[in-house]
Amino acid sequence: MPLKTPSIPQEPLPRVLWSLLFGNFVIGTGVMVVPGTLNDVGSSLAVSVAVSGQLITAAAVMMCLGAPLFASVVAGWDRRRLLALSMLWYAAFLGLSALAPDFGWLIVLRVLAAVSPAIFTPQAAACIGLLVTPAQRGRAITFVFLGWSVASVVGVPLGAWIGGTLGWRSAFGFVALLSLFSAVWVWRSLPDGVRPPAFSRSAWGETLRSRALMLCVAVTLLYSAGQFVLFSYFAPYFKLHLDVTPAELSVLFACFGACGLIGNLVMSRHIDRIGAPRAVMWAVASMGLSLLLWPLASSLALAALICVPWGLGCFASNSAQQARLVGIAPMLASGSIALNSAAMYAGQALGAGGGGWLIAQGDMDSLHWFGLAGLLAAMAMSWWATHQPAHRTSATT
Repeated sequence: MPLKTPSIPQEPLPRVLWSLLFGNFVIGTGVMVVPGTLNDVGSSLAVSVAVSGQLITAAAVMMCLGAPLFASVVAGWDRRRLLALSMLWYAAFLGLSALAPDFGWLIVLRVLAAVSPAIFTPQAAACIGLLVTPAQRGRAITFVFLGWSVASVVGVPLGAWIGGTLGWRSAFGFVALLSLFSAVWVWRSLPDGVRPPAFSRSAWGETLRSRALMLCVAVTLLYSAGQFVLFSYFAPYFKLHLDVTPAELSVLFACFGACGLIGNLVMSRHIDRIGAPRAVMWAVASMGLSLLLWPLASSLALAALICVPWGLGCFASNSAQQARLVGIAPMLASGSIALNSAAMYAGQALGAGGGGWLIAQGDMDSLHWFGLAGLLAAMAMSWWATHQPAHRTSATT
């Protein structure tokens, strides 16, 4: 019998990564707190659902433009100071948002608060390579980004419940307090002198000229827009069609988030075997299945069941896309992932804006069909990207 090779125990990840994971949890909770509180925002500030949904659009535009822009502006900053200050900024403007006297002030403060997500998540990822060994890098990045998945399971349902029972101002204030705690934790845990190298102009140019990379970024734009046509308006949609209570809505968000966490874990386990392009296609098709079956969601139980494939593919798609971009051009990963984040936020803006327009036209019942069209377009674009020639990198960071 052949001898079994003894397994080598993995070196534990440094404790500093927990503060970055928690920071992403807070960022994700703050970004996604609006869909769960739209009903109360609209009623308390006397605006329509279509208008209140533009809180998502406006913040997503800021995050879309800010992610690549701030990557260059803050390139030389010490990450301990940068990340702690970004969480303090988040706490301040979420707190001010909770005190906004009217919708005009709220949307301005919400956009200013969105500066933090545009900085924290990509810059936290950029500094991980300086905090762990090369052998730990992949595991460390996956660990830190788990904060977004945990936000979908815990933070978003909790925010929806607080918003539904105590009001949207309490939900915003709750995330502001979490942000303040996160700022202190990051400041106390990160060492001084963590400064990742800046992404060069030539590397940016090569990234933008790569057809394979840009088609993949377009895939993210399309499936993100397709999702947020409907996801942005979950709260008013289910209130109108199923008359859900705040507690029922929070349970629905929790189930959705739990499926997202499971899908992400399954994806990370099997992506190397099936390949990133196939993994992306699987994840987007899974989301599309939910939107295809959406007309059958005639009860809360059926809605939760139909959301399962969507949840499984939601976060898994972005994880697979990041792995795909790194695989196409590893030396350009910093730029391509920043652009992928920008595309994800741009899709949120387009989806929420388009969904709001449809609702304003009295066409809420067709949101899922427009979302499905976006997902089918993403699958077609993904197939096209897969058939592009292999990329050869000449630029360095």
